[in-house]
Amino acid sequence: MFARSFVLRNLSFTRRFGLRSYATMFADHCPLVLTPAQLHNLKTTTTDASDLVVLDASWHMPTSPRKGAEEFLRVHLPTARFLDLDAVAAPHPLSLPHMMPDPATFARACAQLGISPKTHVVLYDTHGVFSSPRALYMFRAFGHHRSSILDGGLPGWQVHGGSTEDGPAPTVHMWANYPPPKLNTSVVKDYDQMVANSRRDPTKETDAFYVLDARAKDRFLGKAPEPRPGLRSGHMPYAVSLPFNAFLETHTVPQHVANVVRPDGTDGPYTYTRLRSTQGMLTALEEALGSERAKEVLEGKRQVVTSCGSGMTAGILWLGLQLLGVERVGLYDESWMGYAMRPESKVVQEE
Repeated sequence: MFARSFVLRNLSFTRRFGLRSYATMFADHCPLVLTPAQLHNLKTTTTDASDLVVLDASWHMPTSPRKGAEEFLRVHLPTARFLDLDAVAAPHPLSLPHMMPDPATFARACAQLGISPKTHVVLYDTHGVFSSPRALYMFRAFGHHRSSILDGGLPGWQVHGGSTEDGPAPTVHMWANYPPPKLNTSVVKDYDQMVANSRRDPTKETDAFYVLDARAKDRFLGKAPEPRPGLRSGHMPYAVSLPFNAFLETHTVPQHVANVVRPDGTDGPYTYTRLRSTQGMLTALEEALGSERAKEVLEGKRQVVTSCGSGMTAGILWLGLQLLGVERVGLYDESWMGYAMRPESKVVQEE
């Protein structure tokens, strides 16, 4: 039985608009984030399976023994399918992982997963909030605005009483029709753009964009090694440190539900992440940029670009900025891997 308190919060909404309208009323502007209760209502009121597709977009660091596809077989949301972000990607000269795919690759992946341009896609991961924002960024960059993430991911779903399944995903008997979409190139930054911007002092040149680096502060300062062997630590000139966990809060799975199936197969209590409140994210942004520069970003007077180690957790900052209403926000697809791997890149190892 799904947690009663979460369901009750949505009953007045459902009664007002009707059960079927709740599943489709978002049209082309679905919310960026859904609660477990909202997803539960969508799943129970959507009559056409093609209207709603839930994707497990879990991804783990290369240094982790965990594998998203393997854990999916152990436990996943009912009817969910698995989205491999490293597979739905474009090849790169430096062999960088999970780069933004070309339109044909994205369209083919959607078709195989039973997704049409009219499908509401809900993305989640097994950390809570970690890799699902990157997947959402991909969908939104291709103009698929009928897309959301599940706040708290699989653990949050379980904590609030959601049921799970194991085994392979249900077979998609007929591919959906998904024409290759147009990529919004303004939200995807490349190396040349980042280098050009790093030569401009944003305090003196108002059309230079701010760069927010989502890596840990010690990696940003060059005091801690990168998780990828041989890669220099430090940061791009004029970049600003804003670790991705500043936009998140950590929760512990309560003891009374600690016996749920854990995706990694281990036992005992564990933690997961959820998004902070918008006020909490605003505070973190102001602490990183300063109130005046943050105001520029919030008012659309200055573009901001997020970056991280490989382009994954930069999605968390991208999502948080979207939730704060920031319109001019992009993401450096290669992120630090692509930048630092090139010997000609200038690396700063101080504030």
